[in-house]
Amino acid sequence: MFSGLQDTSSSVLIVDDAPDNLDLLQRILADEAYEIRVAPNGEFALRAVEANPPDLILLDIHMPGLDGFEVCNLLKSNDRTRDIPIIFLTALNNTEDEGRGLELGAVDYITKPFQAEIIKARLRTHLKYVHQRNLLEQLAKLDPLTEIPNRRFLDEQLEKEWSRSLRSASRPLSVAILDVGFFKKHNDSMGHPMGDKALIAIARTMTQILSRPADLAARFGGEEFFILLPDTDQAGAEMIAEHIRKTVEALAITYPVASVTHHLSVSIGGTTALPSPGIGYNELIERADANLYEAKNSGRNRVIWSSFLAGKDE
Repeated sequence: MFSGLQDTSSSVLIVDDAPDNLDLLQRILADEAYEIRVAPNGEFALRAVEANPPDLILLDIHMPGLDGFEVCNLLKSNDRTRDIPIIFLTALNNTEDEGRGLELGAVDYITKPFQAEIIKARLRTHLKYVHQRNLLEQLAKLDPLTEIPNRRFLDEQLEKEWSRSLRSASRPLSVAILDVGFFKKHNDSMGHPMGDKALIAIARTMTQILSRPADLAARFGGEEFFILLPDTDQAGAEMIAEHIRKTVEALAITYPVASVTHHLSVSIGGTTALPSPGIGYNELIERADANLYEAKNSGRNRVIWSSFLAGKDE
């Protein structure tokens, strides 16, 4: 489940073939509350970054095998690692080497011997930029009203989970669209501030029910929300959707026009599929939307679900 804005300690990878240098840098940074990892050579560093990208890399240049310049070039050529700031920490103190390092994409170049306070200050500065960038990226993926993921983040996760399920044909993927009934009339009668409160309460209900890390509730647009349930079959997905529907109904959010309904309720249309090359995740959205339409036309405040394989409805 999406956990909102995250504030975690910074991770720093130190790459140097000299054990004494690794020990010294770890001692210097011991009181900075960083998660420190070390790599004794370039090859090890690349594997470490691929497995768990750090927030910043301190990189020596002269090393056996891949030198620091080669490691930097490889990292900057990889879309997944290109934005990790790299600080060269080296005995090479001529302007040609410094210029080459910066041209390869390093954010800083510190020559040995170095002052401990200089190392600390440079790291603090560059990690501050990392945190600011990460915060902006997280904010760009949040719906500002409900503080749950927005459509942009949802699209990213849909593509990711669809691709993951494709690699294992036995993993079902379930999705649903939730619509708040007669919400425009609620807004017109109660005012937008009350409508906003209702949407926030419904969003909070969804996130409380979706407890698994990969489950996702997102703002789909207006009074519609989206539910993403990886590795969830139809029976499990319908159970979750029905739980959400009943819990929203139990909130008893007053509807101002008694002739329409006494309380706000939600209609949910969902679908479950075993992803295959013959279909795309947009088809899941279309099927869920069709089921939502049926739920609304069948009296609202209900869940309509279906499942399908490529070319076969169930």
